[in-house]
Amino acid sequence: MKIYTSPHPPTAPSPRESLYTFLFQTHWSDHIPTTAAFIDSSTPNVITRAELKDATLCLAHGLRSEHSRMGGVPLARGDVVVIFSPNSLTYPVALLGGIAAGLCISLASAAHTPRDLEYQWTDCRAKAIMVHPSLLHVALMMFERLDISLAEARRRIVLADYACALARQTAGEFICMSDIMCKGSLEQEERFDGDRAEETTLLCYSSGTTGNPKGVELTHSSLVGALDSLPSSWPTFRSSSPRMLGLVPFYHILGAMQVLMAEVLRGCAVVIASGFDPVSFCRNVETYKITHACIVPPICLALVMHPAMSQFDMTSLEYLLCGAAPLSISLLTAFKEKVQALGVDAALIQGYGLTETIGFLLPTRDWVRKAGSIGLLGSNYEARLVSESGQDVEEGSPGELWLRGPGVFKGYLGNIEATKASITEDGWFKTGDILTVDSEGYWAVIDRKKEMIKYKGYQVAPAELESLLLEHPDIVDAGVVGIVSEELATELPRAYVVHTRPLELGMRRKFATDVGKWVNDRVARHKQLRGGIVVVDVIPKSPSGKILRRILRDQAELEVKAAKAVKSKL
Repeated sequence: MKIYTSPHPPTAPSPRESLYTFLFQTHWSDHIPTTAAFIDSSTPNVITRAELKDATLCLAHGLRSEHSRMGGVPLARGDVVVIFSPNSLTYPVALLGGIAAGLCISLASAAHTPRDLEYQWTDCRAKAIMVHPSLLHVALMMFERLDISLAEARRRIVLADYACALARQTAGEFICMSDIMCKGSLEQEERFDGDRAEETTLLCYSSGTTGNPKGVELTHSSLVGALDSLPSSWPTFRSSSPRMLGLVPFYHILGAMQVLMAEVLRGCAVVIASGFDPVSFCRNVETYKITHACIVPPICLALVMHPAMSQFDMTSLEYLLCGAAPLSISLLTAFKEKVQALGVDAALIQGYGLTETIGFLLPTRDWVRKAGSIGLLGSNYEARLVSESGQDVEEGSPGELWLRGPGVFKGYLGNIEATKASITEDGWFKTGDILTVDSEGYWAVIDRKKEMIKYKGYQVAPAELESLLLEHPDIVDAGVVGIVSEELATELPRAYVVHTRPLELGMRRKFATDVGKWVNDRVARHKQLRGGIVVVDVIPKSPSGKILRRILRDQAELEVKAAKAVKSKL
């Protein structure tokens, strides 16, 4: 068995304690309490580290004690509470306050439709939901779909109105976060010492390729272990006051881990942005002297193509960490040329992780020399490259990445079969991604064994869209694949559907258009079939009935090339 180890020095065993204890007790004295923790880029609101600790302990007390006194459902240790919010100053308070209360927090995409939210709520058996005022209507529609009365919904909704002016217009008769936070404070957080650190504290949903999204169980121990392994990989700042621009969604594991939790541990202030556009991004860099940010490839492409970078002072920027999807060499080269032309000394580095674990980060010193690499294996992790036959591949050959280490997830919620298929008895997590490693220990992603489509960093499960398409009364079969858009630097979901009866060419086009509108009304924006819909006679399948996606991908590639050739002649 060939086991690769990290080139970084191993750290001492991580403390077996709660994530909150790790951040606000064990490492509390690492940084000055009066320094900013989070800054709202859209308002003058700032919350210091000390204020963050106070606010989260107040919320923890409110959730465990005051919520039920005000008519809400009682919440006890281990109960699941969903957070449904866009990026805002509310988010870190809600997340860390819920963890301090000993609750299990499930992060819901702010792009969820009522249907999406209903599935997650039901699957994780949530008892309550902390919802931002701007998304209250979606939560109420979810409860309607579940035949839960408005009176009962009010017992389960906590309006996440912390530092939110909009809440005054929508509060009505709902229990508000601000109300339950002003009734007292926990003297200390709920403890999870020793074996109790193996209890689940975070439930993130990772879309699967063979069914509905799966709840990924992250324990206190796995989160502490993951965070504890990061410092040896972190770049060294030139600035004495580093600040991160927090614009990746906080409900995504990249936002929750790398922006909210890691930056609190690191002592860096996070400037919160609720969304991305090139001008706002660059203005925030200039205004707040941003040193670093987590991004996804479409953001990088927009920065390269838009003139905003030359219209603002970007010289404070030291690095951008690109994650959630692969970064092409051509885009990296274009970024390098742009920042060099502007006299900005900023690196563009890649990392690698999944909802289930983290593992790799490229040192900033190597961002040009090792372009395309995801970097070095993190401290305390082990890796293997395994062939389809289950044997370790020869050095230099590609293989499926198996990881073992302190940050690996516990399992998939209520899905023993999927957990056993992904985690071996001796603790190896089968990532489903094909990687290589060079003689210097630098890793690169070659392909995804998994069939997930990644649209601008969002995960889109083909099986989920196929299941929806089969609900259409005129569709008898469907297959969904991703096609690469060079213009948008992302994958686009593309569907192949079989009509219940033969259609002529003109009718096929009209039907495809109608199906697109039908799907758009039922899915979140990132799940829309932006890659097109094609009516075919049959979906290629194996004898066992499995969709042969490679054939569909090859067909899509030929169709896209043909369309480009026709367009170029016009």
